[in-house]
Amino acid sequence: MPLHPRIEAVTERIRMRSAERRTAYLAQVQAAADAGPVRAHLSCGNQAHAYAAMGPDKDRLSEGRAPNLGIVTAYNDMLSAHQPFEGFPDVIREAARKAGGTAQVAGGVPAMCDGVTQGQPGMELSLFSRDVIALSAGVAMSHNCFDAAVWLGVCDKIVPGLVIAAATFGHVPAVFVPAGPMTSGLPNDEKAKVRQQFAQGQIGRDKLMEAEMASYHGPGTCTFYGTANTNQMLMEFMGLHMPGAAFINPGTPLREALTEAATERAMAITALGNDYRPVGHVLDERAFVNGIVGLMATGGSTNLVLHLPAMARAAGIELALEDFAEISDAVPLMAKVYPNGLADVNHFHAAGGLGFMIGELLGAGLLHEDVNTVAGDGLARYAQEPKLRDGQLVWEESTGESLNDRILRPARDPFQPVGGLKQLSGNLGQGVIKVSAVDPARHVIEAPARVFHDQAAVKAAFQAGEFTEDVVVVVRFQGPSANGMPELHALTPILAVLQDRGLKVALVTDGRMSGASGKVPAAIHVAPEAAKGGPLACLRDGDVVRVDAVAGRIETLVEDFEMRAPVEADLSANGVGIGRELFAAFRANVGDSTQGAGVVV
Repeated sequence: MPLHPRIEAVTERIRMRSAERRTAYLAQVQAAADAGPVRAHLSCGNQAHAYAAMGPDKDRLSEGRAPNLGIVTAYNDMLSAHQPFEGFPDVIREAARKAGGTAQVAGGVPAMCDGVTQGQPGMELSLFSRDVIALSAGVAMSHNCFDAAVWLGVCDKIVPGLVIAAATFGHVPAVFVPAGPMTSGLPNDEKAKVRQQFAQGQIGRDKLMEAEMASYHGPGTCTFYGTANTNQMLMEFMGLHMPGAAFINPGTPLREALTEAATERAMAITALGNDYRPVGHVLDERAFVNGIVGLMATGGSTNLVLHLPAMARAAGIELALEDFAEISDAVPLMAKVYPNGLADVNHFHAAGGLGFMIGELLGAGLLHEDVNTVAGDGLARYAQEPKLRDGQLVWEESTGESLNDRILRPARDPFQPVGGLKQLSGNLGQGVIKVSAVDPARHVIEAPARVFHDQAAVKAAFQAGEFTEDVVVVVRFQGPSANGMPELHALTPILAVLQDRGLKVALVTDGRMSGASGKVPAAIHVAPEAAKGGPLACLRDGDVVRVDAVAGRIETLVEDFEMRAPVEADLSANGVGIGRELFAAFRANVGDSTQGAGVVV
């Protein structure tokens, strides 16, 4: 199937836009590759320090003839998604030994849980943690002892941060290894109902805690299709996982077999062998376009509209919001996974999952097949499904049809003819809106604004019974330079209650929303942000605001709006407490949200 003309045009536009930056990047990758295997340039003293604690592997390491893998891990046992990584280094080391090589934990990176910090001051460090992760991984890889790297990470900012670091060390082959989703617990829609009941005072905290614990109940990724699971989808579409690895549950024989296979493959693609695949060559403009296609076809998290440009910049590629919008207009929505539907990622995987979806999108000409992946040439192998046959890992052709068309549909018969993301622009700035989970009747909201400077004030107004009419809730001074651009997911139950009462409701903010949000129309990432004098800083209570996902507009209908001076807010409290003092330099130097809100890229 020939490539869809719009996908081809967007790819070419990205290639032309990125030409100068990408050429310089590839020259740097080539120069590092030409220098040869890294350990050859270390002194004996350098190497002795690196191998001193490696026990039975010391002799093989000192010979320098076999591949040595660097493991960068985001393990901690507070994140359910990352707890399984505790045992992965042992599995990887043993698999490397069996294949004639070695592996070392190069370093660890921080990994915070947005589920813990939602609505708390710690959430103001969340987006910046992506850049800290990239920096930490850079320190790990700076020892320059590794012929390839194995990257262990899953959740929201962790995978983007690791990809930024991997791209920075673009001459080093890289394989990303997931841990998989937890088994299904309390259905996500039932959990959401309990949260709304608690927000209205209908139940006590004991019932809320019972529901939350029944939903988040064991090791693995949270089962809704939020940012963490969107990351795992991306690693498949971009060719950085072993095929079919994303959604295999932790602690299963297939999960361990895939980790062993990832280790063997990482060793096979080093410069010491005949299939050298530096990650800088995998991460080209086609890979990023494929990732955006996957984002639209699955109805993935809006957080990736921030992360993908930052990841791309690390690989010398420049993405723009219009790239997302144009790809969204060409790609059908093929999946209904919570919050877009009732199913979770386990149900999605059982229905055919990413293998079925990639095969369908390739057949429709919506993906680049001619890409370089860690598994080999071509994306078609990612339409295959891993299975254990007599204890051996094999890849077989995935099902040619969906096993549940309420969850997963073919490209010719999708849930919606276009993807779920829209670009917005107007006299309030530029932003995005995710509409895949929003009732079409709510795609256009026009109502008076209520303007707030934080989500706590919105909660107080709700509890005081102040929302009795249609409203556009504006929460400003939530951008990256104001307070780190926290997710405002704690507003979701409140806004959903107002919507269920029959009110027309929308959210407008220069902050973020969680990947678990979606049923209330939300214009997010609005830039320029209010703290930099953006138009949101000029809004007043009662100004009529129009959020139009159909026309792609976000605007106020006030006649004298452009004549107003922006309001200034006292942001001093945003720099105090729970580690926020440490991130003053980040707030002062962070880039615009339209460029990924990056500090290090």
